[in-house]
Amino acid sequence: MEASVKECSKIFKKVNGNIIGMIHILATPGSPHYKGSISNIVNRAKYEAKLYQEAGVDGVLVENMHDIPYVQSKDMGPQVISVMTRVSTAVRNIFHTGPVGATILAGANQQALSVALAADLDFIRSEGFVFSHIADGGMMNACAGPLMRYRKYIGAEHMKIFTDIKIKHSSHSITSDVSIEETAKAAEFFLSDGVIVTGTCTGHPVNKLELKGVQDSVSIPVLIGSGVTASNFNDYKTAYGLIVGSHFKYNGQWDKEIDEKKVADFMNIVRKELY
Repeated sequence: MEASVKECSKIFKKVNGNIIGMIHILATPGSPHYKGSISNIVNRAKYEAKLYQEAGVDGVLVENMHDIPYVQSKDMGPQVISVMTRVSTAVRNIFHTGPVGATILAGANQQALSVALAADLDFIRSEGFVFSHIADGGMMNACAGPLMRYRKYIGAEHMKIFTDIKIKHSSHSITSDVSIEETAKAAEFFLSDGVIVTGTCTGHPVNKLELKGVQDSVSIPVLIGSGVTASNFNDYKTAYGLIVGSHFKYNGQWDKEIDEKKVADFMNIVRKELY
């Protein structure tokens, strides 16, 4: 994994244990929970970006998590991309101490890459990169071929694409004969810049044996996409990146506001364990 870490060190400072704080933006126009103010969406995201920067988080990831129920890219209106670009640009202008990424649910990976390019971001989180699965929003097919060609086409090869494997909130029965290790190897073969391992749903911890198996199977960075808390950080600190969302919120619920004290306490544990 050494060569990959050296390459990715262009965006992250540490070789492992990089903490990526989630910025779950408020619902965008057209989604059921939209409240009628784009300014409120932007201002809340800016507040969270500043909070994360002051706490010493290594990076942030902007996501349209409140746009439930999610639609796939073919049914997604252009207003989602416009708002994500505006929010991501505002976050990038505030969060200067580390990389900023974007992800657009559900599986709108080319759109996320276009947002990242326009907002001068550093990476995206991609769903459905290799193999197919049934998600709560419907069938999700592999996108590696079109996505990597699109990155080349728009001149965004400097941006990293971190890819979920055996992603949460999904049934993987149709690929049950393909192990998570084999899935990770396929993602690496298809030029993923790093694979993301998750629990079964939002806030659920990663299976530690699966994490170790993936880490032993690929030479690209391995990130954790769910379930990291202050109490289990030590179990997962060898991962290249740890994406933390629910744990940073009040009562550990992803749809609540960020609890500043929980972020500060968590980062104190990180500094103690890694330095």
